[in-house]
Amino acid sequence: MSTSFMAQWVYTDTVKDHFMNPRNLWKEGEDFQPDGVGEVGSLACGDQMRVGIKVKDGKISDLRWLTYGCASAIASTSMMSTLAIGMSLEEAYHLTPQMIMEALGGLPEHKFHCSVLGDKALRAAIDDYLEKTGQDNPFKARVARIICECKGITDVQIEELVKSGKCLTFDQLSAETGCSTVCGKCRGEIISTLEELKHIYGKD
Repeated sequence: MSTSFMAQWVYTDTVKDHFMNPRNLWKEGEDFQPDGVGEVGSLACGDQMRVGIKVKDGKISDLRWLTYGCASAIASTSMMSTLAIGMSLEEAYHLTPQMIMEALGGLPEHKFHCSVLGDKALRAAIDDYLEKTGQDNPFKARVARIICECKGITDVQIEELVKSGKCLTFDQLSAETGCSTVCGKCRGEIISTLEELKHIYGKD
């Protein structure tokens, strides 16, 4: 087995620590009454996540989470929880998989999609809190939409590459970002997004 292949399976000490000692786990029987709850994923797809938050003075004062997923999903959600507590709702809403990855010291490429669920569930919990309390949600429109979940590529990233003229074809975009190189399910949406942006920025 090659060294490069083995390296893909190496987890950082931080990832191992958060997997073995997950922070803010939603323990069975715990008396935690959340102000907002978010659920994403499905057991059929392999990963499911629930995040509950408490909010005080516009900030996340406490958070609990529960996931059915792999070691990377557990570690990334644990790290997400430590980052989110104390953040304003706006800061937490804009917490990205990349920020979580960097805080963990990285994850194997094929496990990047595991870090996406945590931030999605957090956003869903904030959405739920704002809806329950009758508040407007000013954050949704300002959040980039992830198109390639396996690589965490957003519509904003694609827009910048098209706008600069760096990536004007699917092959160029795939080579630059790695999009659609894992499961390939996003290929059609990426191509349509690319064509739409090329038209908008006159790159046809």
